[in-house]
Amino acid sequence: MTNTGKKKCFDQNWKKKYEMMILSADKAARKIKPGNRVFIGTGCAQPQEMVQAMAERANDLADIEIIHLLTFGGAPYAKEHLADKFRVNSFFIAENVREVIQKGYGDYSPMFLSDIPRLLSSSQLPIDVALIQVSPPDSRGMCSLGISVDIVNSAAENAALVIAEVNPQMPRTLGDSMLHVNDMDILVPVDRPLLEEIPPETTDVTRQIGQHVASLVENGSTVEFGIGRIPQAVMECLGDKKNLGIHTEMFTDSIIDLIESGVVTGNRKTSDKGKVVASFCVGTQKLYDYIDENPVFSFRPTEYVNDPFVISRQKNMVAINVALEVDLTGQVCADSVGTKFFSGIGGQVDFNRGAARSENGKAIIALPSTAKDGEISRITACLTPGSGVVTTRGDVHYIVTEYGVAYLHGKSIQERALALISIAHPNFREQLLKDAIESKFISQDHVDVEGKIHVGPPEMTTHLLLDDGTNIKFRPIHPTDEHRIKDLFYALSQQTIYYRFLKEMTSFPQKQIQDFIYVDHRNEVAIVATLPEASGDEIIAVGRYYLNQKTNRAEVAFTVRDQWQDRGIGKFLLKYLHTIAKRSGISGFTAEVTNANKAMLRVFNSHSGCQVKSKLSDNIFSFELDFE
Repeated sequence: MTNTGKKKCFDQNWKKKYEMMILSADKAARKIKPGNRVFIGTGCAQPQEMVQAMAERANDLADIEIIHLLTFGGAPYAKEHLADKFRVNSFFIAENVREVIQKGYGDYSPMFLSDIPRLLSSSQLPIDVALIQVSPPDSRGMCSLGISVDIVNSAAENAALVIAEVNPQMPRTLGDSMLHVNDMDILVPVDRPLLEEIPPETTDVTRQIGQHVASLVENGSTVEFGIGRIPQAVMECLGDKKNLGIHTEMFTDSIIDLIESGVVTGNRKTSDKGKVVASFCVGTQKLYDYIDENPVFSFRPTEYVNDPFVISRQKNMVAINVALEVDLTGQVCADSVGTKFFSGIGGQVDFNRGAARSENGKAIIALPSTAKDGEISRITACLTPGSGVVTTRGDVHYIVTEYGVAYLHGKSIQERALALISIAHPNFREQLLKDAIESKFISQDHVDVEGKIHVGPPEMTTHLLLDDGTNIKFRPIHPTDEHRIKDLFYALSQQTIYYRFLKEMTSFPQKQIQDFIYVDHRNEVAIVATLPEASGDEIIAVGRYYLNQKTNRAEVAFTVRDQWQDRGIGKFLLKYLHTIAKRSGISGFTAEVTNANKAMLRVFNSHSGCQVKSKLSDNIFSFELDFE
């Protein structure tokens, strides 16, 4: 069939032609010839009867190249003993074909998902036969591609022969999801349930990752979810958000709760307002019933959904994708484990670049910190030999594990390495630091911090609303705060420096900065007061204590930027550190304050909430604060 790509929507005789196009699966499979390149429809829309009928004709076939994106269910053609009959060439490796590809009896074509339709339409990869699945035609002869439009639309438009299973159990999805009967060559009537995929259950690790990712999603954002446990966990953590939009290549059953609860409205989207835009979905019958004729959903081809330019036009676009491994420079591997291909590039780069160029957009890559039950760190000094880079170090923005968030874009190699080490599993941080120093990613003067890279628990985070409405965030100091602490110290007046350190200082040695940064958050605690800035948090104050284990008292001290003094920040820091220390079983604080520092003297004498004793010697007050 020569396909012009135009829909023949006004053919009044389509019903007569329809009857002449009907064949059984067995007879339709006989149209497949040796040497053909055969495309198989995507995901849970795989045409099961046609795939089985083709496999059963294996003895009559040879050198069949099977092309597909991602398929679920059986893959009877993907068998080692059928390698001379069928050779798989997948754009995204699913579990059903992974073994045959990894053994070398199949192949993998790494491509950005947005580029595949052009590959098919340009005849660079000509398709002889497309096996697809559609809904029955409506009164105009229009059939819906249902749950999988993605690259199926392009394959059907460009294949020499289109064989379509017509299944009344295929939902009619709206958007740009229709093919006319005349755009197909052979119709195979079937009546069977679609393949189902139950959403994976979340684990403690994926739930923690989901919470970290959800914290980056602002109200009114438009979100893309990749595939797997982590995106599923993220969706479960978005229940407190408002007016989210969805523009994603795929979704699962979890979308239902987000819509029904009012979290997803789409009314803040820049384009496709009010619509959930996707190219395919994977789920259960509950989902298929929900999307049937549902005007909320707009299923569009990959060339629209995954176009980075289209994605970038959405303001506040958040792309959430997953990785297998990330090295300390920010290179992301997502499709292979060493030399073994595992999945595919998919839409990660499309959405990562689109979100990065979106106004106030966020490009997020998430992964567990370890693999093989904690035996292997997924954050590594160098990628495993043979692993491929999917998202480059120049494209990477946010990396998230269960231990927190690292923002890498625009950061130096040293800053990246320290940020990634801080969100690696604690069991691997010391070795990663050694590897980073040996590789010259991190300067030699960080040798002294080996074993000291700790991240404060999220529960140590709180907020203070000032009288003028300024919202100040208080959080544990982080290993990546080195430059921010330097900025704080060098911004202080000489008077404030003297009040804090009880001596004049014009420079702050690296070792002193490291002593501020690298604390264990138990015996040493440091809390910073921050304001959000485009380049990251600005630190406007820091409060810290050091525990003397012999006395069970901790020495406490504060530093507040000059322009933020006398605003209640020091008072708040003292009370908050008091709360943390008391919770840790510490019995009290000690402090030394110069007689000239009247503001801090008032804080200790009037606002500590403790029993206070003080002694003056050489113009220095020594305080003892007992916790009640």
